[in-house]
Amino acid sequence: MNYIEVNFTLNPIQPYTEILIAELSDLPFDSFVETDTGLLAYVPAKYFNVEELKLLEFIQQNKAEVNFTIKEIETENWNKKWESNFPPVFVNEKCTIRAPFHQKQKEIEFDILVSPKMAFGTGHHQTTAQVANRLFSIDFKNKSLLDMGCGTAILAIIAQKLGANPITAIDIDEWATENAVENCALNQCDNIEILTGDASLLPGRKFDIIIANINRNILLQDMHQYADCLNNNGILLLSGFYEEDIPMLLEVAAKYGLKETHRASKDKWSILELIKSI
Repeated sequence: MNYIEVNFTLNPIQPYTEILIAELSDLPFDSFVETDTGLLAYVPAKYFNVEELKLLEFIQQNKAEVNFTIKEIETENWNKKWESNFPPVFVNEKCTIRAPFHQKQKEIEFDILVSPKMAFGTGHHQTTAQVANRLFSIDFKNKSLLDMGCGTAILAIIAQKLGANPITAIDIDEWATENAVENCALNQCDNIEILTGDASLLPGRKFDIIIANINRNILLQDMHQYADCLNNNGILLLSGFYEEDIPMLLEVAAKYGLKETHRASKDKWSILELIKSI
């Protein structure tokens, strides 16, 4: 599957890069690389619509001087691109996320391998990094887990290393789920079920812990689905949104018996931890 790379040149770059990522995340764009001049954004070629770019609120309101160029990237060229833009990620003193071509860090308890390809979730973005760090504060031992919008499956893999079992990881993008299978094999994770699809796969399933690192609109749309398949006293960990989105998310979550237990933010990107108590 080929991807479209949109190279955005911004002036000024910050804080407008973050705003642009937020708007693009509501479209089928699933991977981003911040550059010295702005942003590289990636979307499956079959979903790309240049007219949608022109209609972005960010561009229409001229919040910054913005220009973009478009090119198609063939699948086989993706790894080379990521090798040049993918340094290892240190989640905390216990965990690193690295590609197979990186040298293993000494005295690290959790050494996670990821071959990112086209899938979102290398640990570099603030959302994934914050969720990954929060996982180390949760008791996963023998808890069933759902990683919704799994991308590379990096969060499911970390949870498995922390004791979660069984695990289901779902993503709407076929390329992402193929990559998730590869990453599970790289990390010797054989108890993670990888599925291609959306929240329509959830009815009838039950989980102790759900991770949903997607975007605000999808989280709002599918909140009732998460609540329905979350066991009582189960944990729902949300990310992929800005601090300003928290009140809206909490309002909807409260309708389904989900109460806030933790929140954190980095560079305006936030995570929410909720518990189901009915």
